[in-house]
Amino acid sequence: MKTSFLQRRLAPGLRTRLLLACALFAHVAWAQLPKLAAPQPAPSQSAEKAQDPLGRNTPRGTVLSFLAAAYDHKYDLAAQYLDTRSHPKDPASLAQQLFYVLDRRLPAKLNNLSNDPQGSLSDPLNVRRELVGTVETQDGRVDINLERVDRPNATPIWLFSRETLTAIPDVYQEINVTPIELPPILLKRFLGFTLFGWAFFLVILPLLYVILTLINRLLFSAWGYALRHWTKRPERVGLKSVLPHPVRLLFLAGAVHVMLERFSLSLLSRQVGSIVQTIIFNVGLVWLAILLNGRCEEYLKNRMERQGRLGSTAILRPARRMMDLIAIVIGLMFALHSFGINPSAFLAGLGVGGIAVALAAQKTLENVIGGASIILDEAVRVGDYFKMGTVEGTVETIGLRSTRVRTMNRTLVTIPNGQIATMTLENFSARDSFWFRHIVGVGYDTPSPALGLILTEVRTLLEQDPRVLPATTRVRFLRFAESSLDFEIFAYIGVREMNQFLEVQEDLLIKIRQIIESAEAEIAFPSRTIYLKSETEKDAQPSESFQKVIAGREA
Repeated sequence: MKTSFLQRRLAPGLRTRLLLACALFAHVAWAQLPKLAAPQPAPSQSAEKAQDPLGRNTPRGTVLSFLAAAYDHKYDLAAQYLDTRSHPKDPASLAQQLFYVLDRRLPAKLNNLSNDPQGSLSDPLNVRRELVGTVETQDGRVDINLERVDRPNATPIWLFSRETLTAIPDVYQEINVTPIELPPILLKRFLGFTLFGWAFFLVILPLLYVILTLINRLLFSAWGYALRHWTKRPERVGLKSVLPHPVRLLFLAGAVHVMLERFSLSLLSRQVGSIVQTIIFNVGLVWLAILLNGRCEEYLKNRMERQGRLGSTAILRPARRMMDLIAIVIGLMFALHSFGINPSAFLAGLGVGGIAVALAAQKTLENVIGGASIILDEAVRVGDYFKMGTVEGTVETIGLRSTRVRTMNRTLVTIPNGQIATMTLENFSARDSFWFRHIVGVGYDTPSPALGLILTEVRTLLEQDPRVLPATTRVRFLRFAESSLDFEIFAYIGVREMNQFLEVQEDLLIKIRQIIESAEAEIAFPSRTIYLKSETEKDAQPSESFQKVIAGREA
């Protein structure tokens, strides 16, 4: 009979409970309220022990069920959520006063209420007490607490504590004499909300956004006018908007905050406003971070292009996407925390998922990290000619996963970046000069003065040539070769392109040949000279001196 009576009392307030559920943005668990609205069969003794029909098993269920009953003006029912053992007289009136205090002064943080039957255990000295919120008064702060009360043959329930109920009448008298800031017509309710709330969210906020859009156009036009007439610049130096969309959203969040602070609103209105403010603020902040990431990418890309680092720009877009993802995740974490959801489980799941993805895409991640290291270290750039192992050619593209090389045979070789990062590279395009070294041999019939003249003239030629790096020249007689007198020509040519080096080398070699010809010498050919002895030379006796040497050795 008691359950049926409660069901008859709460059925007309279904609309208010639905509005409260919407106000708490789907996170607030209203598991207790629907059980009060729909007829239920008489529970067994074990079921009744497991679940309180009034939804008082958890702190959140007690507070939300109390507010639902009070919003429907069912103060007799709302009094059952009070610990009235020390207030036996007129509990309905006390419930009405408590509701008025909560509705006017309780901070809109219903999302943070614990939905655990044991409570949040935030006070280790008294685990049976749960803090709902703090109400500011002229005499100080009054804590609104719940207390876990044991029942015979039933599970414990959460009720508003006796200490809280003792302070409620005085707080009610103070709040009740406070004048209402809004006109009475704006406080009339329609579908659970005041007309002021409907007007603010459906009219004032959209109108404020339109006004901010008009202000942005005016400021943008004024900026362009100032640049054209004062700095003589027709362009706006990359400025696309003075008040971009995320900044306008932050202004809207600030307007909602001012409204909640300045006007005396109901708890339901403040809760809805707090949720709307949190959503708008998080969306605007994340959007602004994404916009700033895009501007940073554009700035770095232009700077790298001016520096000639075209290959490094390939890493900017993936890095921007990663920063955007981090901004979104951080914004989501703040939103979940604001709505009373503990993001620890989400982060743990994200970590486990990240480990699984990392193991499944180990090679891909290795290539991506290798590509990032190649781009950041600038080991090779697009257009460089390099050699790695058996691969030699010109780099065409450097991606995050692989690098494409055009070989001398005009074939295209794709190399995973993970291999490039671990192998030795020889970058021919990175050299600052070319090595000019030749071994030149003249014939043995070249006189010594002529040979010295050739060395002096070649050394003077290299030292006076501006294309040859100073202090790097070396021209020295090297050796008596098998068929020539060899001298070494050593120098570094200060050019960076192969075609330029070949042109300088050609010019120097022609001049060196002219120097040799002017000294009446010839460049030696590989040759052998064979001497054949005649019969007379074979019969000839050794000289007297040679015979003495032989005789001395025999003695």
